[in-house]
Amino acid sequence: MPLRSLPRANSTTMASPLPPCTAVIYSALAIVALLLLSATAVNASQGDKEPVYQDCVTQCVRTNCTGARLRGFQSTQAPYMALTGWTCRDDCRYQCMWQTVGLYQAEGYSIPQFHGKGNDDIQWPFARFLCFEEPASALASLLNGLACLLMLLRYRSSVPHQSPMYYTITAFSLVSLNAWFWSTVFHTRDTYLTEKMDYFCASAVILYSIYLCCVRTLGLKRPGVSSMVGVLLILAFTSHVSYLTFVSFDYGYNMAANATIGIVNLLWWLCWCWQNRRTLPYWWKCGVVVVLLHGLALLELLDFPPLFWVLDAHAVWHLSTVPVHFLFYSFLIDDSLHLLNTEKTGVKLE
Repeated sequence: MPLRSLPRANSTTMASPLPPCTAVIYSALAIVALLLLSATAVNASQGDKEPVYQDCVTQCVRTNCTGARLRGFQSTQAPYMALTGWTCRDDCRYQCMWQTVGLYQAEGYSIPQFHGKGNDDIQWPFARFLCFEEPASALASLLNGLACLLMLLRYRSSVPHQSPMYYTITAFSLVSLNAWFWSTVFHTRDTYLTEKMDYFCASAVILYSIYLCCVRTLGLKRPGVSSMVGVLLILAFTSHVSYLTFVSFDYGYNMAANATIGIVNLLWWLCWCWQNRRTLPYWWKCGVVVVLLHGLALLELLDFPPLFWVLDAHAVWHLSTVPVHFLFYSFLIDDSLHLLNTEKTGVKLE
C-alpha cells in the first residue's frame, strides 16, 4: 500500500506582506485543507477483506471458540485480558491479522491495514502488549492526562479562587482530563463504546476551549454573550453526538467537524494574542500553544506503518503534545493572576 502523497503548495512572491490576521487565516485554512484531505484520501489495503484472513478467522473460531476448547481458553486466559473484554474471537482475529501481514510481507506487498469497528477509521496492525492494543498511543494519552492533572493542581495552588477565570479554567481542565482518560481507555481496548467516548470527548475539549476563549475575550465584560455562546456550543455538541450515534458514525465527517471548530478556536485565540501583544508580556505563550497544537496535528498525515509494530504517527502526535500542557498552564496562571490584580486595582479588563 503506497503512502498517500499530498500536493505541495506553490510558493509565490507577494508584493507586500499580508496583514497578520489575514496570514493567520490563510495558514489556518491550509491546515484544515490538509486535515480534510487526510480524512478523505484513504486508499489503504484492507487486510480484513482478504479471503485468507476471513478463512483464517472462520477456521480459528470454529476450532477454538466452542465447547471444551473455549472453556480451556477461558481458564488459561490472563485476568487482565478477561477484564478488558478480550474474547476467543478477538484472539482469533489478532492471530489471523498477523498471519495476513506475514503473507503480505512474504509476497513483497506493502503492510495492509485493518478496520477498527466497522467504520472508515482504518488502522495499522499493532503488537499487543498485555491488554494494550496500541501501547504507545495508550502511554502517550496517559502522559498527557498526568501532565494535565499536574498542571491543574499547580494552577489551583498558584491562583486564588477569586480570580475571574478560576472556575472556567478548572472546568476546562476537568473536561480535558476526561478526554485523556477515554483516549487512554480507547487505545488500550478498541470497542464500540470506547471509540465513541474517545471521539466525543475530544470534540468536547475543542468546543470548551472555544467557550474558554469567549469568556476570556468577551464574557468578563459581557457575561450574557458568553452565556449565549455556551448554549450554542452545547447545541452543536449535542447535534454532533446525535448524528454520529443515531445516523452514521462517519469518520470523515467527524474529522471535518473537529477541524472546523478547531480552526475557529485557533483564529479566535490568535486574534486575541495579536490585540494584546503590547499590553500583556505573556501573550506569546498562548500564541505558541495554539499554533503548536494545530501544527502538531499535521503529524497525523505521516501515516506510516508502526515502528517496531508499536509507534505510529498517531502515537507520535500524542507524545508531542505532552510538553504543551506546561506552557499552556503557565499562560493560564499568568493571565489569571493578571486578571485578579486588574480587578483589585479597578483597571479596565483587556
